[in-house]
Amino acid sequence: MQEVKKYQKLKNIIQVYLPEDVSVDEIRPSSNFVSELNINSANLVDIILDVEDAFDIRLENEDMNQMQTVADALHIINSKLNG
Repeated sequence: MQEVKKYQKLKNIIQVYLPEDVSVDEIRPSSNFVSELNINSANLVDIILDVEDAFDIRLENEDMNQMQTVADALHIINSKLNG
């Protein structure tokens, strides 16, 4: 799967969990889930579950701890897919 497609797929997942005061246009690879996109920890767990389903991968606690930004998430997805 191409990087652009992966990014768009991830962006679509994240978009569902954005609070009302954050626009989808604010999602960038450098965006921090918590501090910039205002995603709370419960929604972050939902994003992780959706990522696992969408990309057919399994994320460990260590992966979740490293997933601070959108780019981190893409990196982890790539490493799991290329396993």
